[in-house]
Amino acid sequence: MQKQESEYNMIDWCKKVMLNNYSNFSGRARRAEFWYFHLTYFIILVPLYALIILGIANDIGTLSTLGIFISGLVVMGTFLPGLALTVRRLHDINKSGWYYFICLIPLIGSIILLVWFFTEGDRFTNNYGADPKSINEVAFDFERPEIAS
Repeated sequence: MQKQESEYNMIDWCKKVMLNNYSNFSGRARRAEFWYFHLTYFIILVPLYALIILGIANDIGTLSTLGIFISGLVVMGTFLPGLALTVRRLHDINKSGWYYFICLIPLIGSIILLVWFFTEGDRFTNNYGADPKSINEVAFDFERPEIAS
């Protein structure tokens, strides 16, 4: 049985990004999908970085090498879905995915991008698809005959 997105937890959002939309650059992504994926990514990488630092501090080359290897696999495995998710998140606020390159402007670009990531997505359909929050969306009330008459 399929869960509704309103019932998703952090792991469900991460599975949606990694399994269902691995390299999907079209459509829209909700804020919850974006932020829960990045929270999971952070929770996975922090202990791996701690493992690297612990290995370096105690001069245990095997430990730091293991941490570098595993964190490298995680970063390589999540790069494409993270990029696709970022593009779909920009689509949710009716911006092209090319706006991601605004982060190349030092300091200001990253702040603008962060504000956009926190911005609620467009209600109703925009240039990139239907609102991911609504299941049976109708763009305007006059399109439904029972309301228009």
